[in-house]
Amino acid sequence: MASGLVLGDLRVQEIPRAGGGYSYTILWPDGLVDEEADGFLRQFEGRGTQRTYAYFLVDHLRWRVREGLRTEAVKILDLHRYMGAVGATVPMPFGQPWRIPPKRPYGDSALEVLAACLKGFYVHQCSVRGVNGQLLDDLDVRRLPTRADRSRMMLGHVVTSMPANPLKRSRPAKRRHPKMLPEGARPELLGTVRTARDAMAVTWLSDTSLRIGGLTGLHLVDLHLRENADCGECRSPHLHVCHRWGNPNRAAAKIKPQWRMVDGVITGGEIYRASPAMVSSYFAYMTTEYRQWAAGHGMLMIQLVGPRRGEPWSASAARGVLKRAGRRAELPGRIVPKAFRHEFTNNVLDASGGDPFVAKAAGNWASARMVDEVYGHPDLHSPEFGAALEKVWGEER
Repeated sequence: MASGLVLGDLRVQEIPRAGGGYSYTILWPDGLVDEEADGFLRQFEGRGTQRTYAYFLVDHLRWRVREGLRTEAVKILDLHRYMGAVGATVPMPFGQPWRIPPKRPYGDSALEVLAACLKGFYVHQCSVRGVNGQLLDDLDVRRLPTRADRSRMMLGHVVTSMPANPLKRSRPAKRRHPKMLPEGARPELLGTVRTARDAMAVTWLSDTSLRIGGLTGLHLVDLHLRENADCGECRSPHLHVCHRWGNPNRAAAKIKPQWRMVDGVITGGEIYRASPAMVSSYFAYMTTEYRQWAAGHGMLMIQLVGPRRGEPWSASAARGVLKRAGRRAELPGRIVPKAFRHEFTNNVLDASGGDPFVAKAAGNWASARMVDEVYGHPDLHSPEFGAALEKVWGEER
């Protein structure tokens, strides 16, 4: 969802906020605000959901213009047609595909977010404006609660129904195993990166479950890379990932636990323990490239080339570095930051004997159950796995 300038069409407008961060709305080609979209998006002010929904919604509104539809006339079948046109499997003809090369059809996760966006948008419009009651009724469907629904709710045992989304396709309850790094990726990447900053990025992503937004959003004050730091929250070297709206590189942590600074000491946020290799790569970077080019903004990761050398390094630039390093190392597939997170969690789970609570704590995951569902799988190449099969096959040695 690139945010390039669009002329002669509906477009997303980014608006800087006084307290840091950005708000998002949708404009017509003549510069007028789309009141329907703006009213809906204002519900998510100050949240990353606003940006995500803005880019999904502007694409739908462009399609709606092509189809000659307005909110008052949209039917549930029109929304199913749109879902099919952008990549969903629907049991009906949907007409001309909307996302054509170089754009790719939406994947499963994107279709799930799109379904939530479209339902929220039309329910909001139909309710606030009092129009298209039929569409409102068609979107107001219910389903039976699952065991997981009941366990997440207080007094879940008395719940008889849950809201459902008719635009959302059913997905299997079992989570798909995430894509890992190619075997031996870390040493290969470290052998091809060209700066101490890039080597530090590979090391920190490999030895923690940091997301790329959290890494590029770190400030120097977030780092407590010594024993018994003043925060008193972790005796080992560690770092605090704090969500900030006002970072100049617009990097922000995904998770937003409370944090604060008292007398120059950061407390709270997401805490990640730092390995000796992380500390070593940090000092190699700080005593060379950072010392030479840092611009005094207080952020950790900086640009090393170009006219903005010394300014904060963006998450998109970090992704590009990893992708190019993977190509130089001739690693299969595309190297993406989230693969490091999956690899780290999988390795911790294996090293802890399959204990999901250890992997949850080490990786700052939301729940041990989710870790067990995603990563709790047998190693198909382990001696124990092979021995079990040989015993079943009657070939035990």
